[in-house]
Amino acid sequence: MIALIGLEWTIIFILLSMLIGIAAGWMFDRLEKNGTLPSNPNVLPYDPDFKFWPEAKRQLNGVSWNSTLLKRFVQGGINGSRIIIKWILFGVLLASAIRAFVSLELFQDYFGPTLLGLFATLVAATIIEVCSEGSTPIAADLMTRANAPGNSFGFLMGGVATDYTEIMVIKDTTKSWKTALYLPLLTLPQVFVIAWLLNQSAGS
Repeated sequence: MIALIGLEWTIIFILLSMLIGIAAGWMFDRLEKNGTLPSNPNVLPYDPDFKFWPEAKRQLNGVSWNSTLLKRFVQGGINGSRIIIKWILFGVLLASAIRAFVSLELFQDYFGPTLLGLFATLVAATIIEVCSEGSTPIAADLMTRANAPGNSFGFLMGGVATDYTEIMVIKDTTKSWKTALYLPLLTLPQVFVIAWLLNQSAGS
């Protein structure tokens, strides 16, 4: 992200995505408490005496730090990074194809910093979103070629909010289609408003 859109925009995107996550979590809690959504069947009992840092220190002290553990860390990191690298390469190829077959004028007309461009971006994100890593090169093009930072943010967040696999994970975990479908219902309006404001601020 930093290499593609710069440190400043990367930090802004991270902070705004955190804001959406906190707001969505708060809304889910309120909807559960007023009975709109079913209760989460996986809630752990609350321990009022639990202290995070002492518990974290206790568990870290119980870890046997040795070369075998280090080797497992490194091997796990390498194995886990392979799928990420594949998706990044896919995103680069897709962004290259867009550059090759879609003219700059057409790209700016349909995916520029307008309400139509933002709507088209969110529709595209819903259809072609593969993963955050694969979406990043395309989001960078929306930032640099279409001059639409809001669309760039909307493409990244809109794809995640409507990702079929993530919705299915929520459904399987909570045993509720209603809870799962509330993910895009609560997050997409936030994404749209923030993306529109980003476009307006960049154009002013």
